[in-house]
Amino acid sequence: MKNRIKYALTLVLMLHFISVLAQNETTTTTIIAPEKIWSVQKANNWYKNYAWINGADFLPSTAINQLEMWQKETFDTATIDKELGWAQNIGMNTMRVYLHSIAWQQDAKGFKNRMETYLGIAERHKIKTIFVFFDDCWNKQGYAGKQPEPKPGIHNSGWVQDPGDPNSKQPEKYPELQKYVSDVLTHFKTDSRILLWDLYNEPGNSEKLNTSLPLLQKVFEWARAVNPQQPLSAGLWNWGFKELNAFQALNSDIITYHNYEEPQLHQRTIDLLRAFGKPLICTEYMARPRNSRFATILPLLKKENIGAINWGLVAGKSNTIYAWDVPLPNGEQPVEWFHDIFKNDGTAYRNDEVELIKKMNGLK
Repeated sequence: MKNRIKYALTLVLMLHFISVLAQNETTTTTIIAPEKIWSVQKANNWYKNYAWINGADFLPSTAINQLEMWQKETFDTATIDKELGWAQNIGMNTMRVYLHSIAWQQDAKGFKNRMETYLGIAERHKIKTIFVFFDDCWNKQGYAGKQPEPKPGIHNSGWVQDPGDPNSKQPEKYPELQKYVSDVLTHFKTDSRILLWDLYNEPGNSEKLNTSLPLLQKVFEWARAVNPQQPLSAGLWNWGFKELNAFQALNSDIITYHNYEEPQLHQRTIDLLRAFGKPLICTEYMARPRNSRFATILPLLKKENIGAINWGLVAGKSNTIYAWDVPLPNGEQPVEWFHDIFKNDGTAYRNDEVELIKKMNGLK
């Protein structure tokens, strides 16, 4: 009970902090190009154009990380096509997909061509895409070329941050990162196959804290300069990061967030985020041992008309069937999968979950 009260109070204080910042012109929090941030009316009108947004964070099962997905030598269109077909068959209409700046630096033209190929496959399966630029999660440094093999029983053992640590803290790296963001956004700025741009995943994670704020501010600045037709966002995820949260919320066209908690705590988050008046999309949820399950969270999100993007579609090299903090180095199956819906042969981990997803999407 104490933890629940603390959680609720933290959210209340965070939202109060944001509301004060929004009204206080002397605050040090920067709002990038406020005239370009979508109004509440524009955001809600945009949201009305779509059926209920639902899907998964997608990495093909043959890729251990973003680089193995996007590099020329390992860009696996056959697996992407097959696995997006499984998503389509249960009514999913949106995938959230991570990019990586190293893949662009290797071959900018080829990288964009592979993005085009991916979007073409997704469109054939009637799936929109949320692309993610930067990320503060997991291993500090990525590198071009052959990627590591999975470590048995270790969640996301090969996932890499972008642009990495200490790169994200070094302003001298920003000009090249600006070229990357601007090039990709300019190329795809009017592409209707892209639902929105998620500019920075979980800024401050991996003990970076507020050192991520300068790059977060810059990526919004670069994106606003391009002014794509798709909305921009950066998901709220850690309610203790007051300054990061304030910047993300005030600069996002659509409010996106992550929540891996049980239904009661997830509902409190929803109730508080409603204060912004903009559409909500939960871009990460579903961790079975934490009681964030399809059976409890998916109906809640549909009832509230909130986009629902769970972590993981197909079990594979990312090892996200294992919990973040419960490694099984011998590689044995966990008692219960943490994430993911399908085995890599296309059969469901749990048939009742697949039937529920289909029902929620009007296929049953």
